[in-house]
Amino acid sequence: MSKRLQNPFGNLSSDIPSSIVVFLVALPLCLGIALGSNAPLFSGIIAGVVGGIVIGALSGSQLSVSGPAAGLTAIVVAALAKLPSFEAFLVSVVIAGVLQIILGYLKAGVLGDYIPGAVIKAMLAAIGLILILKQLPHLVGYDADFEGDESFRQPDGSNTFTGILNSLNHIIPGAALIGIASLLIHIVWDKYVVKIGKFMQLIPAPLVVVLIGVAINQFFIASQSPLVLPDHTLVNIPKAETVEEFVSFFQFPDFGHIANYNVWVVAFTLAIVASLETLLNIEASDELDPYQRVTPTNRELKAQGVGNLLSGFIGGLPITSVIVRTSANVNAGAKTKMSAILHGLLLLLCVAFIPNILNMIPLPALAAVLIYTGFKLAKPSIFKKFYQRGWDQFVPFIVTIIAILLTDLLKGILVGCVVGLFFVLRSNFRSAVFVVNDDKNYLFRLRKDVSFLNKPIIKHKLAKVPEDSFVLIDATRADFLDKDVVEVIEDFIISAPLKNITVQLKKSANKEQGFSNHSETI
Repeated sequence: MSKRLQNPFGNLSSDIPSSIVVFLVALPLCLGIALGSNAPLFSGIIAGVVGGIVIGALSGSQLSVSGPAAGLTAIVVAALAKLPSFEAFLVSVVIAGVLQIILGYLKAGVLGDYIPGAVIKAMLAAIGLILILKQLPHLVGYDADFEGDESFRQPDGSNTFTGILNSLNHIIPGAALIGIASLLIHIVWDKYVVKIGKFMQLIPAPLVVVLIGVAINQFFIASQSPLVLPDHTLVNIPKAETVEEFVSFFQFPDFGHIANYNVWVVAFTLAIVASLETLLNIEASDELDPYQRVTPTNRELKAQGVGNLLSGFIGGLPITSVIVRTSANVNAGAKTKMSAILHGLLLLLCVAFIPNILNMIPLPALAAVLIYTGFKLAKPSIFKKFYQRGWDQFVPFIVTIIAILLTDLLKGILVGCVVGLFFVLRSNFRSAVFVVNDDKNYLFRLRKDVSFLNKPIIKHKLAKVPEDSFVLIDATRADFLDKDVVEVIEDFIISAPLKNITVQLKKSANKEQGFSNHSETI
């Protein structure tokens, strides 16, 4: 890695524009996830600030961006309904942070290395499709689902697809106009305008989109047009008139509830789910990194733990690495962790000093930014690439995408891992045992690792060897032979004379394969 990439201050020309993009993406998501969690709106902002500044500084990842995550929404909703107060919930967040730090020291980060590459790529593509599908209603002003929602089924009985259909009956003309115009401006800017010169490359397309969206709505207001956006289609940040009122937005855990059994159940649940999501997203962010840098996962768990510890102490939601913000960061051209840190600073300063200006931002314009980000993650060329790799890569890829779309991130990943494991076992199963015959001459060649899963086919093939045959069993290339397989072979050698079968067994002289001394040529 070049010294410039190692210097966080050596790439500010790339990281500052990227931080603005991530800030614009993160702002509605922080508020939306807090709203969807039935938590105070400012708790989402706190989590976004801590995720950017604290975790961004402590993490070993150069491009990952952390903040409140949609994947934890259902857990937070259930916890707030079960626990006596929000302050009691904050105790759970603090404990979850401590548990994550412990997991980091226990080196639990290695779990992320066992996720198949096809499943990670599928997760990215699925998130891209979810962004597109979930933001289409917001693009036209239909805000029944909170910003940042990723789950398929909704509490009111609707789902991702019915939400899109319902939005067609609730189109707000002004919102649709700003949303569609924003999407077209984003495409044109990214495809053509940035090629005009280096100066244009320094101006983030999402910033242009947002400024034009604000200008259009302000024109509607000035001209008293019926296209003026209603309040629910605008960013809605809590406003403080004084420093004391701003400080009052921060809440603190009530450790009087630390003996509450449910507080600990919620803490363990948050720690496990947040850690799993983070490990998955870290793997995905490393895949997206154009420099292919590798994030130390145990350090990441510790950083996330410190982040959750602090977030819980000052009234924030639980935090994970978030792939939506990370992908926006990568697509915007970030090179180091300064982008994530600066986005956290922007969140803090803008919410503190210019909430009135932020509340002028139309949600349809931000929806356009997220839809474009989603397209970058789920381009048709990605699907074509995996199709060309063969069914053992394409099937886990597609199944994982469908599973994530129809359930949620963790369930979909679990399904993808099971399918991926099936193809791995299938490949090993086929390659571990090679059988060929010429008339009554048979060759059984055992290769690599021959497990108990190969026992049925070996037993079946040996049983079908006809009388008066010659069988060569070559085990010299096997690195491992399961004892059940050894037993099947030895039983066949013992019974072979009954069918006048000549058996020659070739064992490895350098490997302990478990054959008994009587396993010799017959």
